[in-house]
Amino acid sequence: MLQAINWNPSPVLFTLGPIEIRYYSLMFVIAFLIGIYLEKKVYNNDGVSVEKVDALFIYTAIATLIGARLGEVFFYSWDYYQDHILEIFLPVKFNPFRFTGFRGLASHGAAIGVILAMFLFKKKQLPKKSVLWILDRVVLAIPIGGALVRIGNLMNSEIVGKYTGTDYGFIFQRLGDTLPRHPSQLYEAGAYVLLFVVLWYVYWKTNKKVKEGYLFGLFMVLLWTIRFFIEFFKEAQLEERATWALNTGQWLSIPMVLIGFYFMFRKQKVKT
Repeated sequence: MLQAINWNPSPVLFTLGPIEIRYYSLMFVIAFLIGIYLEKKVYNNDGVSVEKVDALFIYTAIATLIGARLGEVFFYSWDYYQDHILEIFLPVKFNPFRFTGFRGLASHGAAIGVILAMFLFKKKQLPKKSVLWILDRVVLAIPIGGALVRIGNLMNSEIVGKYTGTDYGFIFQRLGDTLPRHPSQLYEAGAYVLLFVVLWYVYWKTNKKVKEGYLFGLFMVLLWTIRFFIEFFKEAQLEERATWALNTGQWLSIPMVLIGFYFMFRKQKVKT
């Protein structure tokens, strides 16, 4: 019989003097390192210099952080940040002054940021390749990164699920909970691992990669469909939106899925 798990780990893995090494930050670092390894295998397979992956990492990392930050600001927290503009760009809060880091990050914003960054990456690094060719390959590594970030969220006891109404679930003691919630972070992480397996199989074992945009479209459809359904298990991030039929993340996921279907099924001459 499944029982509730009392969950209250420290978000700090260890400290080095005044420096805290947090699980969430560590997950980001591991995600990018794994991403670099996977992308180098792909670029090598496609006969493209693996040195380009180092530049790809820089473009992707910066775009992810900026896009995710701005997504959090404009999709979820504009009511606050419209009166605290400097805090959008600085890792601090004023009144009282304290260092907070950039804790507010939104995946929809990160996705938009990465897509836009790939246009610049193409222009500067791979002018002979199309943006869709680049996106088809960069999305292969993203699901593993997403899974690791959700593990970081679990260690932070954030983005929690709704109460299960049973003995099953996680009791997030840091939030003052006494009843179990759905471990939605684990649901999402597991789904992203499966998404990685699907994309990796399609790239290596089928000829779909020769149709530019197909892998990117498949990624968009599956990723945001996962996100849409996982949201039913999550608590609303904004209390005033808790009564919406669909929450913010779900509304933002719908156009992403439609875009994905377009790129999967648009008419295009397949290269052989």
